[in-house]
Amino acid sequence: MCGICGQFNFATGAPVCREALEKMTRTMVHRGPDDEGYYLDGPLGFGFRRLSIIDLEGGHQPMSDAEETVWVVFNGEIYNFPELKTELESLGHRFRTKCDTEVIVLGYKQWGDEVLNRLNGMFGLAIWDARGKRLVVARDPFGIKPIYYRIERGSAFFGSEIRPVIATNTERPEVDPVSLNLFLRYRFTPSPRTVFKGVQKLAPGSKLVFEKGQFHSELWYQFKPVPFSPMLSENEAREELLRLYKRSVKRHLLSDVPVGLLLSGGIDSALLLALMNLYGDSWRTYTVGYGESFADDELADAADTAACLSSQHTPVQLARETFEETLPRIVACLEEPVATSSIVPMYFVCQRARKDVKVVLIGQGPDELYGGYKRHVGVRYGGLWSGLPQWVRTPIASAVLALPRNETLKRGVHSLAIPDRLRRYQNVLSLQPGDNVDALFQDGLIGPETGDEILSSWRDFAPLMSETDELGGFQFLELRSTLPDELLMYADKLSMAHSLEGRVPYLDKEIVEFTERLPANFKVRAGSRKWLHRQVCQSFLPARILGRKKRGFAGNVVDDWFRSAKHQKMENILLDGESQIYRYLQPSAVRELFNQHETGNRDNHKILFSLIVFEEWLRFQHGSGKLVVNQVSL
Repeated sequence: MCGICGQFNFATGAPVCREALEKMTRTMVHRGPDDEGYYLDGPLGFGFRRLSIIDLEGGHQPMSDAEETVWVVFNGEIYNFPELKTELESLGHRFRTKCDTEVIVLGYKQWGDEVLNRLNGMFGLAIWDARGKRLVVARDPFGIKPIYYRIERGSAFFGSEIRPVIATNTERPEVDPVSLNLFLRYRFTPSPRTVFKGVQKLAPGSKLVFEKGQFHSELWYQFKPVPFSPMLSENEAREELLRLYKRSVKRHLLSDVPVGLLLSGGIDSALLLALMNLYGDSWRTYTVGYGESFADDELADAADTAACLSSQHTPVQLARETFEETLPRIVACLEEPVATSSIVPMYFVCQRARKDVKVVLIGQGPDELYGGYKRHVGVRYGGLWSGLPQWVRTPIASAVLALPRNETLKRGVHSLAIPDRLRRYQNVLSLQPGDNVDALFQDGLIGPETGDEILSSWRDFAPLMSETDELGGFQFLELRSTLPDELLMYADKLSMAHSLEGRVPYLDKEIVEFTERLPANFKVRAGSRKWLHRQVCQSFLPARILGRKKRGFAGNVVDDWFRSAKHQKMENILLDGESQIYRYLQPSAVRELFNQHETGNRDNHKILFSLIVFEEWLRFQHGSGKLVVNQVSL
């Protein structure tokens, strides 16, 4: 795990300035405190910061082949590199290191861009073909590792974070109102957009190619799920998924430094710990929570899981005041706003884990893969609702919309009868109806149907979804949009703020491709979520763990803020006409959102928290603009 950056003056051919490249690279010291490296070749410059995980002595980057015809900078891990190394050696290639980076170098020499499809791992990388004067910048299939870039006046700047991409700018980029609208509607900014004008991020499974003075972007990962034929039996599916889980966990434990686990009270991380025990014991585990004052706290459940599975367990307990006091700095760590309430606990559990280990496994993925959220039940059975006659749906929908709060149910009755598939999914994922979000903005700042820009982001995925069922298509987009641009993005930023590598075994490429070929009844069955995943869990976990309810981590903390006497600071931000959000939004419209929530008529805590996050982000941008990470402590 590292930080990479680079500059390519692809149109002008002007040489890259080393001093500027060093300035870009040193904005990412937190991502790689162990080593630094540079490579310059006329108009091309690579910068690199290393967090040493595998081949501690031999993994220096930028890395080249012996003839120095191919150069690579790479952030991430390639979990199938031992197999690829064996294959490349059989084809006559000679390796000089034990590092996974070298399979990218020699793999490109052997297969060209096709090497990307042979990699099973998480990565943001750049490949310089010195002979062809060709640059390829690519992101892994499911966007576990981010890549940002900007292109102006014939020069391209890219990096693992936004900081290096804008490090040489004389002025900070402006806020993009369209991206802000998307953020308020979905609580993240979908690829390829960011909230900054002129700064983009590569979509998962896509690449930028620069050659002959031109550039283009394309989707290199073109996996199209086709249902198994004949379909697997329940037992066959369970046994195959268990085999893939074991294989993935074993791969993800490959490391020359200590490995731990972020442990919640749920089944996903508990299963990871049980599988880790097949390959070692006394693993270090870490949990974060708010203690007994929070109704849905997971500290006690996680401690029970740790005792059951014999880990060395460390709890981290936060006060609610910690959430409020540290939110501004944690928002700054994210670089672009993400309004997920778990960003604060994630920051602190990573901070504590880094005192003992350099790598942690994280249990993200099964909710998106197997249908772990309420919205998946709605999508699974949405056809029953849309199949009702209009004269039946209309009065039911009117009654539901009149209910206080119950926003998930309201979104369902509004969304699930929309005929167009992508628009139906879009509305399921929206925090608020598009018209409501548009009405927050100052007059003339955005155009009509601005929130529909997310459909453009999904355009390249649509042909690959043609053989999926309704739930499968929705999950296909989640795995390539909401998961990478929200959950995986903040997991990367907040773990690397502490020089900690986070790995996600459930997003192994083999697991995802297997799961996407299964029908909906293997995922949501008789209203029960994550059915097949739970079948595997039953072989490893006791009933008391399997029976725990799913908890929305820290969500109730935020909701309570806006409905209790403890929300004074939040109220002051939202109702202060001098707050910076009102450069873009109308105070009266925001005040109405707050009043609806406070009176209990509507549950607006998600969009209210989005507004708080955006305000804190703006205050950082218009303050010093400088961030020193890893300096918030309990």
